[in-house]
Amino acid sequence: MARKLYQPLHFNHGYNFVFFLVTAGAMLGFSLSRLMYLDIDGTFCKSGSKTGAAPGECYYYSGRGGSRYRIGIILHLAAILPAGLLVGFQFVPVIRHKALLFHRISGYTIMILSLTSMAGAFMVTDKAFGGELLSQTVTGLAAVMFLVSLLLAYLNIKRLQIEQHRAWMLRAWSYAASVITLRIILQIPGNIISRNGFYTTRLCKQIDYIFGGIENYTMTLYPACEAFYTGKNLDQRVAVAANANSNDPVEVTASIGMTFGMAFLVALALHAILIEAYNGCALFLFNGKPRPA
Repeated sequence: MARKLYQPLHFNHGYNFVFFLVTAGAMLGFSLSRLMYLDIDGTFCKSGSKTGAAPGECYYYSGRGGSRYRIGIILHLAAILPAGLLVGFQFVPVIRHKALLFHRISGYTIMILSLTSMAGAFMVTDKAFGGELLSQTVTGLAAVMFLVSLLLAYLNIKRLQIEQHRAWMLRAWSYAASVITLRIILQIPGNIISRNGFYTTRLCKQIDYIFGGIENYTMTLYPACEAFYTGKNLDQRVAVAANANSNDPVEVTASIGMTFGMAFLVALALHAILIEAYNGCALFLFNGKPRPA
């Protein structure tokens, strides 16, 4: 029964098909679930939403922190989501064998979309998820790994090195898919630091945005923001507890900012190890012979 499912798609081995279902299915589902975020103001930055941007990030994405961030997030989402929808079909063998023109056109489209999305990501990385140094570093590392893998995949296909092209494409999208895994990992350190009294800082103008510009409410919770409201220091920062389970959205976003970089690093390392294990096992099983799809 299993063979009747995967052989018409030209998968010759069940483990390839299972790997495809898990990885391509996750990427497809994730991309579909995020399509609504293309409505930046109505959905992604909707006030009180628990599924959009982290609390306070839309201070920048709304354009108040500079048009660069709004343009950057639009570029990133508008490019990476269609790429995520298309990329799974690139690894379906029957499409490569029977619809080569579609495979090529789709491949170049995905490459262009990927480059565009990375440009957008670089534009917002200094503010995304708090803009912590570790977050910026691991985001840059993941982007470089992704782009270098795409470049090597492109160079290999130009030299008709089909297996190397496939291996590097698998690496590229395994690194990209780490953003899905990090959202699962993020829950663990978030709950740990919430119980251990960790603190970070946040800008008062960002806190003011989170609370809808209600000065009295902000001052009640964060009286040190007085300098911001009087105009003495428009970049005033205050200490904020990192608590993922708090009713205060400022504390929630502080928790996300403190743990995002670490979670991303762990997810990226995990995906890098797993894709090398997959490629290594395939090489071992076929002992240098041409590998079937």
